[in-house]
Amino acid sequence: MKIQAVHHVAIATRDLERSLAFYSGVLGLVPAPRPAFPVSGAWLDMGSTQVHLVVHPEATFRTNSDIDNNDCHFALRVEDFDAALDHLNRHGYVENAPEESGRKLLVKRHGPAGFPQVYLLDPDGHVVEINASSSSER
Repeated sequence: MKIQAVHHVAIATRDLERSLAFYSGVLGLVPAPRPAFPVSGAWLDMGSTQVHLVVHPEATFRTNSDIDNNDCHFALRVEDFDAALDHLNRHGYVENAPEESGRKLLVKRHGPAGFPQVYLLDPDGHVVEINASSSSER
C-alpha cells in the first residue's frame, strides 16, 4: 500500500455554526459541497485537503483550556508566518490572552521542529497548529 496524501481531517463539534465561524471566518477555509449525510456537518477546502466538521456532541473532547502542543492536533502550513500571526491577532488571538478566553496563542518562533509554529484552540478545544517553512524576524 502506498499512501498518496492526507485527504481530510474530521473534527467533532458541538456547535456547527460556531465551528464554521472559526474555520472559515478566522482560518479562511472555504466551504465545499457535502453529501446529505444523516448527521450534520460541513466540509471545508484547504488546497487538496479538507477539514470535515461533524456535529457529534457525545464525541471525545479535551476537558481543559490550556494549549498542549503535545496533545492530538493537526497542522496547517502557511506561506508567511508573520502574516498569519497578524491575521490571528486581528481576530483577537494573542499570546497573553487568559487561558479561559479561548483566544490564547502559544508561539514557538524557534522551536525544535526547525520552523516557526503557533498553536491555538478551536471552539471545541481541538488543538490547531499553524506553521511555515520560514519566518521573517520581528
